[in-house]
Amino acid sequence: MSAFSALSDTTRREIVMLLAKSGELTATDISDNFAMSAPAVSQHLKVLREANVVQMKKQAQKRLYSINQSGINEISGWILEVKKLWSKQSSALDSYLLDLHKADRRKTRRSKKA
Repeated sequence: MSAFSALSDTTRREIVMLLAKSGELTATDISDNFAMSAPAVSQHLKVLREANVVQMKKQAQKRLYSINQSGINEISGWILEVKKLWSKQSSALDSYLLDLHKADRRKTRRSKKA
């Protein structure tokens, strides 16, 4: 599953936000923030792990989850590309509208002279 597919779910986005704010959390700590069973939260964590959005490390009996920076970098790289394309489109629209406005002003001046 891609990172974007994994993040299409509201609960998984909330888990990512929680980890972004807190750093590392155990599955139990994460689960305590949701009104669903621990196994349901574990399934969400599994999806996020498989999509490389979060990572897990074992520490004694605990499993600590945190944001996987490389997965987040992939997402942010895509977002930056979209922003660049959007900016180009916006600039092109601005130029077109400015040209249209100038042409309209010239037309108005000509009709006033006549």
